[in-house]
Amino acid sequence: MSTILLGKGQSQAFILNKVLNRHGIIAGATGTGKTITLKVLAEQLSLQGIPVFLSDVKGDLGSMIKPGVYSETIEQRVKTIGIDNYDFQGFPVEFYDIFKEEGTTIRCTISQMGPIMLTRLLGLNETQSGILSIVFQVADDNGWQLDDLKDLRALLNYVQQNSASFSKQYGNISSASIAAIMRALLVIEQQGGNFFFGEPAFDVNDLLSTRDNLGVINILNSKKLLLSPQLYSTFLFWLLSELFETLPEVGDVEKPKLVFFFDEAHVLFNNDNKVLLEKIELLVRLIRSKGVGIFFITQNPQDIPDSISSQLATRIQHGMRAFSPKELKNIKSIAETFRNDYSLNVEQLITNLAVGEAIYTTLDVNGVPTNVEKILITPPRSLIGLITSNDILHATNHSPLFEKYFEESDDFSAFEAISKLENTQIQQSVSSSESTSGITNMLSGIFGNNRKTDSMADRLTKNIMSSIGREVGRQIVRGIFGTKR
Repeated sequence: MSTILLGKGQSQAFILNKVLNRHGIIAGATGTGKTITLKVLAEQLSLQGIPVFLSDVKGDLGSMIKPGVYSETIEQRVKTIGIDNYDFQGFPVEFYDIFKEEGTTIRCTISQMGPIMLTRLLGLNETQSGILSIVFQVADDNGWQLDDLKDLRALLNYVQQNSASFSKQYGNISSASIAAIMRALLVIEQQGGNFFFGEPAFDVNDLLSTRDNLGVINILNSKKLLLSPQLYSTFLFWLLSELFETLPEVGDVEKPKLVFFFDEAHVLFNNDNKVLLEKIELLVRLIRSKGVGIFFITQNPQDIPDSISSQLATRIQHGMRAFSPKELKNIKSIAETFRNDYSLNVEQLITNLAVGEAIYTTLDVNGVPTNVEKILITPPRSLIGLITSNDILHATNHSPLFEKYFEESDDFSAFEAISKLENTQIQQSVSSSESTSGITNMLSGIFGNNRKTDSMADRLTKNIMSSIGREVGRQIVRGIFGTKR
């Protein structure tokens, strides 16, 4: 049975591959070793042909593309843990960046994101969210694709201009709410949303690739993205949603198809939108049947809602600091989440773990939680530290995905459809105006050319056109001149 060697306590500590789709959490204060643990898990998954997805918020994960460097500390740790066949090596890495700076461009369409996630991204209230849902329904009813921000902006303007007719079918449409959504779109655009939304949309199947029998480590450059927490968390949640909707059901498998590491996970749940939180909880619960495992990385495990925390089978807790009564109470609550045979004082351990140490629990072969254990974390095989922008640029330019996503396309979508519709309406209006003007001139000729008769002709024309229509008006004109068909 395939496993991951996480470290060593009284004996070597393993995580079964088959339980990775039961999800997990890596927690601990800044500087206690969460990033190293994350790298160890990603490397060992890659060695077993399992691709992973990571969000790199500090810029120190890309170094997995290069082999590590010998040090006495690493050598001593390898001996202590008893690792066989330990060699420094680099791993196949795919870099992504929605800002087109350090990695392959990654985009999604407005239609793919949908009104619920877009509501969170834009920070809309309940009324504005309802208006946005109506706008999406109008697009669906007309077969209009929403690819980018200009599509959504054009549709919002169109719905506002025709709010009287749409309100009868969909419900009241407030101009103030439309204006608020437009302002929110401007903010998102300034944060980089114009890079994120568009075509070609990213195909999540590209995250499932292998190279030379090694799982590809997919790294999203999130240093700049995290400065906009709503955009960051919504983007990662969209990726998870796309994986769930795209991948087939596989049930329980011996090893996952993909493991998704969600760093700075607390930003995903920093929202009071109950509908969205329910959707996240449902997604976490069901995506395991698609062969996808999720690991949340955060400083405080209590940042994860109880409804989701209860679904996390593997828990890796690094050290935390506690000085105030509130922090001490928090440590006690965290300790109570671990199964304990009381051979360890978990509450005391958490505040005294050294860098590179952790306590952990997972599921055994029977699916039963193991007792909490203190372990020394395995050292990574790749480079610890940073690589240069040139290293990332070289890897990106030689990526098989670079050409697929580099050029942005602008296909026929809502913006073009609405522009075409409005142009048609303008042409029809001009044609109608010309017909009205022609009849007025003819009637003026009958009644004489002076201000009084011109006014009479104009009024008569308007009465004819408004009361019985243009075609009937033409028949009356023909009658005046005595012509027949």
